[in-house]
Amino acid sequence: MYRTMTHDIEVSVEPFYLADRSDPEAGRYVWGYRVTIDNQSDEHVKLLSRYWHITDGTGRVEEVRGPGVVGEQPELDPGDSYQYMSGCPLSTPSGIMVGRYTMRNARGDTFDIAIPAFSLDLPDGRRTVN
Repeated sequence: MYRTMTHDIEVSVEPFYLADRSDPEAGRYVWGYRVTIDNQSDEHVKLLSRYWHITDGTGRVEEVRGPGVVGEQPELDPGDSYQYMSGCPLSTPSGIMVGRYTMRNARGDTFDIAIPAFSLDLPDGRRTVN
């Protein structure tokens, strides 16, 4: 599990390899990841957008931006948590993801919270530095 805290909002990520959706012979490796956003602040917040910086094992970078997560823009009161799952295909057997969410509080202020960098590695595979 990978974790980081920004503005009293904790983001935890748990990646996992999806062998049944992968085809290594065709150069397709797919990972799922479970994200938990835990509002430990004293403010109501809304997740507006996401940004991902994805680097595969050869150093190729893909950037992904968009509104919300998995079609939602969750709102969290103090003490609330929100969890979702998503996935990422790569053409290499390893990679790394990192990103940020843009949030808005009840006063209308927007700010970014960090998504921790996390490694995408095959189970029992040799780990590489990406």
